[in-house]
Amino acid sequence: EADLADVDLVVTLHACDTATDVALDRAVRAGAEVILSVPCCQHELLGQLSNDALRPLLRHGTLRERFAAEVTDAARARLLELAGYEVQVVEFVALEHTPKNVLLRATRTSRPTRDRDRLAAEYRTFADALGIDPALERLLADVVAR
Repeated sequence: EADLADVDLVVTLHACDTATDVALDRAVRAGAEVILSVPCCQHELLGQLSNDALRPLLRHGTLRERFAAEVTDAARARLLELAGYEVQVVEFVALEHTPKNVLLRATRTSRPTRDRDRLAAEYRTFADALGIDPALERLLADVVAR
């Protein structure tokens, strides 16, 4: 097994469902300076999503699935921020070529405590409003709780 202290860059490409979360957890714990992640098959939160105001959206399978993918990646981005990364969510391939064209680009950084507290509060409000408990949150519980 590689020495995790020597990890500078972690790349994940279409790791299905929570495999992306496992890879992100390992990257954070390895202290990777840069993480490039292209998620795929974000199904974990599909059954968890619950919000009365969003019922018109969530009642349609296709729309629910698309929304769950966006929610999953938004949660991942914020959790990576809470783990000490600056995160950008970018489209890296034109939509006409593939619907799975989101790249999470994370660079290790340091944040002032007050900013971190605000980010954590915003995340909690987001997750609670949608009734979600993402795998990455559970995996990084000890890291993001600091």
